Amino acid sequence: MKRFAWRLQRVLDIRKKEEQVKKAELMGIIERLVQVQTEMLLKKRTLKNMIDNLAEEHPKDRLSKQEFFLRCSARDDQLIRKMESKIGELKTQRKEKIAEILKIRKYKEGLEKLREEAKTQFIKDQEKLDQKNADEMTSIGFAREKILQNDSVHFTNDRSQSKEIKI
Repeated sequence: MKRFAWRLQRVLDIRKKEEQVKKAELMGIIERLVQVQTEMLLKKRTLKNMIDNLAEEHPKDRLSKQEFFLRCSARDDQLIRKMESKIGELKTQRKEKIAEILKIRKYKEGLEKLREEAKTQFIKDQEKLDQKNADEMTSIGFAREKILQNDSVHFTNDRSQSKEIKI
């Protein structure tokens, strides 16, 4: 039986590799997203801890520390807004990558389905061809047996006729 070869196999292989590359890119985006979210949460927690510590301070000591905190907190608030913006961008990129991966996966699954159908058809065709060859071999064998039987009958008939004439 001849080996199954599908013409679109190369396209399927390329799509599989493309899906893997897109998944790797998605993982990179997710890692950056988690990193930025963690940074932002740490900044917020640090600011909250500072506020809580200032609230516990004695009012006389708290004024100078509060002034310093307010100067620094404006910069920290700006950093937090930038991080939130970055998180929004990364979430958008993540959605786009997921959409790309789903599109590639759908295309790849369609190709795999076509490949399975082609393979099934190939196997059916090969089985028909094998059956046809087997039928031909059986017919040829049967015909040979018939020819040999007919030749031996004629041969024996020829001998019996020749013996009768001689006697």
